[in-house]
Amino acid sequence: MLPQNWEQKAKENKKAYKRMLEKGDKNKILKALPDLHEEAFEKIDCLECANCCKNYSPRFKNPDIKRIAKRLRIKEGELVDRYLKLDEDNDYVLKQSPCPFLAADNTCDIYEDRPSDCARYPYTDEDVIVKRVPLTLKNSAVCPITHHVLERLLEKM
Repeated sequence: MLPQNWEQKAKENKKAYKRMLEKGDKNKILKALPDLHEEAFEKIDCLECANCCKNYSPRFKNPDIKRIAKRLRIKEGELVDRYLKLDEDNDYVLKQSPCPFLAADNTCDIYEDRPSDCARYPYTDEDVIVKRVPLTLKNSAVCPITHHVLERLLEKM
């Protein structure tokens, strides 16, 4: 179940999250992540939300493109032409939102072969959470799992 008013709370606590992630004890934060990550995924069902798939694009790296093209039984160039574009960082990202592989029930049509960014999202069990603070703050307003982990970290720290 999605937490009530989590998007509003994420906005309200953005400065507190930033302070904690930038000035807090990084080792203590990283040590707490595995349990908080697991707790969040037990409480929150991604299929109720799918904000990530509806609003943002992962990066599609070459191994992702090869794997997905093979799954779809199309050439890599066709996958790129049909679905992807280069962004300002010269990374392949989706041309459109929501993700064309997002099904009506919020499942993923290419789940087993999805891009590595999708498989790792929302990075709440990785050091990305403290190494890329702007990304973590952005994710806190997109993903209820990121919000939950940051809220629990605030309580613990």
